[in-house]
Amino acid sequence: MSLAVAIQMDPIESIDIDADSTFVLALEAQKRGHVLVHYLPRDLAFRDGRVLARVRPLSVRRAKGDHFTLGEPRLIDLSSQDVVLMRQDPPFDMAYITATHLLDHIHPKTLVVNDPTEVRNAPEKLLVTHFGQLMPPTLITSDREQILDFRAEHSDIIVKPLFGNGGAGVFHIMPGDENLNSLLEMFTQLYREPVMVQRYLPEVRQGDKRIILVDGEAAGAVNRVPAAGEARSNLHVGGQAVKSPLTARDKDICAAIGPTLKAKGLIFVGIDVIGDYLTEINVTSPTGIQQIDRFDDVCIEALIWDAIEAKRAG
Repeated sequence: MSLAVAIQMDPIESIDIDADSTFVLALEAQKRGHVLVHYLPRDLAFRDGRVLARVRPLSVRRAKGDHFTLGEPRLIDLSSQDVVLMRQDPPFDMAYITATHLLDHIHPKTLVVNDPTEVRNAPEKLLVTHFGQLMPPTLITSDREQILDFRAEHSDIIVKPLFGNGGAGVFHIMPGDENLNSLLEMFTQLYREPVMVQRYLPEVRQGDKRIILVDGEAAGAVNRVPAAGEARSNLHVGGQAVKSPLTARDKDICAAIGPTLKAKGLIFVGIDVIGDYLTEINVTSPTGIQQIDRFDDVCIEALIWDAIEAKRAG
């Protein structure tokens, strides 16, 4: 079956075709005969009860410096599409939330992946709090005294913005570090939201594992090992991708959260696991497909499209 697929994403010109998950999703869709269009989140509009987007026909190919062709822009009613892939990167701010509200008007007649209502209700650092038995000790608050009490209890902590992404604004406050008060003052100036504080997990030195779940089922994993002198394992800040099988604990975590993800219509999810602990559930624009494909000789993008096509057929 040929589907009309609209991809809502950031500018395609700037992506890394050897790492970007949206790129391989587009390649796989094209391989299956689906018809692609591309648009930016700012190209969305709501008018007279309809959700519109100024889209451009898209074709993709694995050729560095020549990986895409965009056709002439045209305004369409997004409800004319079979599938919308919501793949713009965070931050999960009011612009992101507004896009989910607009896409609510066309879902599920047009299948939005992931379900926009559930994306809005599932920020990466908040959905995970519903699985407290899997998390490290965690505090979410704006209350300085509670943060100081948490530090007094756990000594070695991580402080990060609640709606940050990509490792931005993540601080490791070690025992004896005198910068916590200044850091909290800075966070108060930059963010209106509470901060997340967690007990530091020394296991992060062995890696922060990204596990991909497709329609609630574990599909593969890649370990991201931080560079020397770096507390963050994100690949764009120097983390190294390393082949990693799923451990028994990983499988237990996926089994515990998988049914909830499936019930919420969260088809493509990336979770982060450090040691034995679940730290984040990423539903906005998960990454990691290409690294896992290469290490494990699999095709996760095909599994995702199988799930999407099954939902459309059902």
